[in-house]
Amino acid sequence: MNLGVVLRKKRKEKGITLKSVAEKADISEGFLSQVENDVSSPSVETLIRICNALGINAGDIIREAEKKERLVVIRKAEWEEDIELPKSGFVTRRFYTPESRHIIDSSVMVLESGASIPGRRGIKNSQEILCVLKGIVEISCGNESATLHEGDAVHYHWSVPEKQVISNKSKDLSVVLWVGTL
Repeated sequence: MNLGVVLRKKRKEKGITLKSVAEKADISEGFLSQVENDVSSPSVETLIRICNALGINAGDIIREAEKKERLVVIRKAEWEEDIELPKSGFVTRRFYTPESRHIIDSSVMVLESGASIPGRRGIKNSQEILCVLKGIVEISCGNESATLHEGDAVHYHWSVPEKQVISNKSKDLSVVLWVGTL
C-alpha cells in the first residue's frame, strides 16, 4: 500500500478534513493532497507532523505503507463520492508511488468546473492516453486542441509540457483516466 493511500484512509476513518490536518501539521492543503495522492513525498519531519495531526503513530503508517501491492484498484466512489478538492481545483489519484513507476505513469484525475492541469514537468517526448470517465474536458497540445466528452479517449504525443493543458469544460466535476510513458 502507498504511504499517501494509508494516510488518506486513516484521515477518512477519523472523519477529519484535509484543511484541518494541513493546518495542524503546518503545511498547505494542496501539499497534503499531493502527499495523499502519492504525487509528492513528505520529509520525515513533515510525515511526523501529519501523523501527529491525525493522532496516529508515524512508524505504524510506514510499516503499513511498506506492504507492496501488485494490484492497485481505484474504486469509482473514490473519484465520484469521496473526493475533497484542494484550492487548486483538481486532485490526482496515482496508482503507484514515484519509486514504483518505471515505464509508465497513471492516475485518475478529478477536476472541478473550470480547473486546468498543466503538463508534467521534466518529461519530454512521452506518449499519453486520456480517457474521459465523467464530464467534458479539453486537451490542448501547443496549437492543437480537442474537446472530449464522457467515453471519449485520445492518444497524443507530449513534447513541450509548458504548452499542454487539460481543462474541465463542464459545469460539474470531470474525471479522467490518464496514462503516460516516463
